[in-house]
Amino acid sequence: MSPDAVRAAYERLRAEVGPDVTVVVATKYVPLEQLAVLAEAGVEVVGENRAQDLERKHAAYGDAFRWHFIGHLQSNKAKLVSGICELVHSLASESAAARLTVPALVEVNLSGEASKSGVPPERLPELLAAYPAVRGLMTMPPAAADPDDSRPYFRRLRELAREHGVPELSMGTSQDYRVAVEEGATLVRLGSVLLGA
Repeated sequence: MSPDAVRAAYERLRAEVGPDVTVVVATKYVPLEQLAVLAEAGVEVVGENRAQDLERKHAAYGDAFRWHFIGHLQSNKAKLVSGICELVHSLASESAAARLTVPALVEVNLSGEASKSGVPPERLPELLAAYPAVRGLMTMPPAAADPDDSRPYFRRLRELAREHGVPELSMGTSQDYRVAVEEGATLVRLGSVLLGA
């Protein structure tokens, strides 16, 4: 993973998604020592999945990036995450909301898959009421070979966001970010398409 290769891929992706979409570089599989490559390549926003990895990576590269939390948020980690991140993409419980102090997106489980985090759409109003600093919504559609299979989930999330008056939409990963942008994503979470993983 060279800085030049990452920079070229990052600039191409940013041009592709346009200026209104934030590219959040998912660092779940990026070892601590390779974060220097991302910083050198000009990456601005990184998203971490695990609170303990977030803490470790932030201690080493705190000012190099803007930090987002994109993994399952446990309520006992909300204070730690709040001290580091400018945005949490994965708020899904009132207990986490009670301890969080930064803006967040509510993770909505639109597929009904038990393996996925997030609240069902019908629980969205109570979580929005519990946490006034909600800026928008996030979802993870089921894994699919065809990116277009994600479209109905992205479209439904956009409709829910409009219904509830929240503007931000975190949707789309390396496999389906183009479809997500077509459906109104304001943040995309990209890893392998950028890092060649």
